[in-house]
Amino acid sequence: MKEATTVTNARIHSDLKEKVGSWLKVWGPGLIVMLADTDAGCLITAAQSGAQWGYAMVLPQLLLIPILYMAQEMTVRLGIVTGKGHGALIRENFGKGWAWLSAGTLAVSAVGALLTEFVGIAGVGELFGISKWLTIPVATVLLIAVAFTGSYRRTEKIGVIVGLAELAFIGAIFFIHPRIGEMAQGLVTIPWQHASYIYLVAANVGAVIMPWMIFYQQSAVVDKQLNKAAIKKAKHDTLIGTFLTQGIMILFVVVFAATIGRTGSHRALGSVGDLASALGPFIGSAPAKILIGVSIMGGALVAALVVALAGTWGITEVLGWGHNLNEKLSKKSAGFYTIYILAHVIGAVLVLANVEMVQMAVFVQVLNAVMLPIVLGLLLMLEAKALPKRYRMHGWYKYTVTGLCLIVMAFGLYMVGPMTGIW
Repeated sequence: MKEATTVTNARIHSDLKEKVGSWLKVWGPGLIVMLADTDAGCLITAAQSGAQWGYAMVLPQLLLIPILYMAQEMTVRLGIVTGKGHGALIRENFGKGWAWLSAGTLAVSAVGALLTEFVGIAGVGELFGISKWLTIPVATVLLIAVAFTGSYRRTEKIGVIVGLAELAFIGAIFFIHPRIGEMAQGLVTIPWQHASYIYLVAANVGAVIMPWMIFYQQSAVVDKQLNKAAIKKAKHDTLIGTFLTQGIMILFVVVFAATIGRTGSHRALGSVGDLASALGPFIGSAPAKILIGVSIMGGALVAALVVALAGTWGITEVLGWGHNLNEKLSKKSAGFYTIYILAHVIGAVLVLANVEMVQMAVFVQVLNAVMLPIVLGLLLMLEAKALPKRYRMHGWYKYTVTGLCLIVMAFGLYMVGPMTGIW
């Protein structure tokens, strides 16, 4: 009897180990791209939103959860079923012109994101008295070295571990005391008549759904060599990442709404140092520096890695060059690694000049929102054209996804006016 129990327990342990192992083989692309989504610019935008508009900025973050998941879930199916990256599929289905247009939106989004990441890294260093002339070169070398490991899986693991540092900001919630009544009031407060509120909402939309995310995750599932049987697990990976990234964004909004926002000063935050100094009187100078510094550094590093890879994958796919991260440096992969290195070096060099963090971060996110009509439009058309019928959206889910995408695209078109001064 005892031996039978032992055999049964061993079998249960073996089955559990096998299930965990199979999940871990799929786990990663969705989580890392979502951790990168909460990058330095996004966290700055969330903090600015909470400081200026309090809990009224929590509702937009909640509403963005389904559209974020739905957009990235499409990239999972497209990448796994076709075995091709986003840029390659656009070129194959719609021609080189549309492929270059999509690559253009990717380039603008990626360059803007990389600049904010390096400014964030520099800002965190300066928060602790370390010159940007040290932090930026060191970060650049480390980021370049990670991609030269010759393995997508290894690169992904490093990125996820670094990105999880963002969770350090959870500690801030234990220092503040958000009022439930004020939060409930904020959820039903929509000051749409204020241009500055709409501008920050657009920034938050652009901070959540970015062109480089679509390029990255689709190429990542291809490089990870996931098969069609892994689609369900890959969707779960994306769903977990979605709630994680939006939870972090909401946390930043709530913390700054419960502290700076409560004072009614609507203080503008101009740098990473400003975030820490503004939060310091409420939770203490040292905790503010540590929590802000660790979370923004984690977000900036993982985003710099993901953004550079997304840009490199997208451009090389459009050009038809080799673009596999599992290949070590060779004549065939030289173009891929050259673009990846240049992305980091150019971003680092530009940021060694003085740049104002918050204004640039918010502007980049608003610009992302303006580009969403192109990005989401091409994504929806690919989903309908490039996938076999059995892998496409069906029924209520199809209409829900299409409707939400159209709403976000319309909002992006609307923001062309404020961005250009037309209205």
